[in-house]
Amino acid sequence: MTRPLLRAANLSKRFGALIATNDLSLELMPGELHALIGPNGAGKTTLIGQLTGELHPDKGEIWFQDQNITAMTVDQRARLGLARSFQITTIFDTFSTQGNVALAVQARRPHSFKFWTPAHAIGSLTEKAQEKIHLVGLTPHNGGMAGDLSHGEHRQLELAMALAIEPKMLLLDEPMAGLGTEESRAMAGLLRRLKEDFTILLVEHDMDIVFSLADRISVLVRGRIIASGSPDQIRAHSEVRSAYLGDDDDSDLEAAFDAAG
Repeated sequence: MTRPLLRAANLSKRFGALIATNDLSLELMPGELHALIGPNGAGKTTLIGQLTGELHPDKGEIWFQDQNITAMTVDQRARLGLARSFQITTIFDTFSTQGNVALAVQARRPHSFKFWTPAHAIGSLTEKAQEKIHLVGLTPHNGGMAGDLSHGEHRQLELAMALAIEPKMLLLDEPMAGLGTEESRAMAGLLRRLKEDFTILLVEHDMDIVFSLADRISVLVRGRIIASGSPDQIRAHSEVRSAYLGDDDDSDLEAAFDAAG
């Protein structure tokens, strides 16, 4: 039987009286796009922070490729192939699109550092950068300044920078947030292509995207996963629907959930 690529076991994280994750367990299988959904304040960001190493759990363990990474730093996890995108990536607006991605490639290959030589002038870095830029659909903007890109193109650039570290798994935190209709369509197409080559954990409020792309969906409510299964199983799950119908502060998400069904 195939073993999970990522496994979180009995994670708990408390901030004072607030229990953000409550004895939470989650498994991601190699090659799947696994969506994590839940009402606002359910604990999604806290869970992602624990998986990436930005937060350390009060209790529980995290395993990646059968290696216990619970005590590892963000950088150590990234070097193992665990990449997060969309909330922590820094884009240098005065650098070119290629220059930004070349810097990300260089971070993955510290031996390529040459004092006084900019990353965009090192052939091995630019070649790899161009490959990632092409993958996310930004080739026409390769030489342009990152500051001139649209919001959606910034998102594509952030993803190219995450791909530059040669990840085995992508953690994508609300990639559709703030995108217009055309940009959302482009991002959905990109995610559909990426799921052919990467294991992906997707945190997303757009239920149309979640139900159309996900192989499995886990629903997080008050720090606990209350259901995990295929899109059809989640759509029909009574406890999941009750969780949304009972959340007055998340009516937009409830409506999107109903529309996806």
